[in-house]
Amino acid sequence: MPHHSQTEIERKYDVDAEARHPLLVGVGAVAVQQEPERHELVATYFDTADLTLAQHRTALRVRRGGHDEGWHVKEPAEEGRTELQWPLTDGDEPPADLRDHLRPLIGDEPLVPIARVTNQRDSVVLLDAAGFEVAELTDDHVRSENLRAGGTQEWREWEVELLAGAPDTRNGRTALLDGIEERLLAAGARPSASSSKLQRALGL
Repeated sequence: MPHHSQTEIERKYDVDAEARHPLLVGVGAVAVQQEPERHELVATYFDTADLTLAQHRTALRVRRGGHDEGWHVKEPAEEGRTELQWPLTDGDEPPADLRDHLRPLIGDEPLVPIARVTNQRDSVVLLDAAGFEVAELTDDHVRSENLRAGGTQEWREWEVELLAGAPDTRNGRTALLDGIEERLLAAGARPSASSSKLQRALGL
């Protein structure tokens, strides 16, 4: 069984090197914008040789660094994506029950590293007046390596992810994300051209 499971509802934006993230206090219930926290994250993504997981909109990675290091599986969900997490293992062999979880998609096909993403992340948590965490804005300076075809890319992106204190209705969540998006676009952001760092790393 996964160690941890959550629904991930987020939006991603492409930004230029000189962009500065705006003040988001006053959007919806956001009352406090914390100071950024910096993390160095290194994620290696795995798939079968013919990218079976990617074809099923599923991603498998092992991430080192940050609050949530470990093995992650991201799968499609009705709203956003479901993220399942397992603890780190030694080396690049996923935990046996993670393998079992993926078996309906990949059977016993070997998993091979397909991309490595190194990310310098500045993470800003947004709180409501009662101190509950509503959302997180991350400012990512990303370098990716395509381990299948070779080649590297570098880019910067902002990502807004809802946290436990976000509105409890879908309309409320959408309104909050729309309000944040309005300020990010005014600060020079553009909706991301790719849905994930992995897609971008592989040029999918």
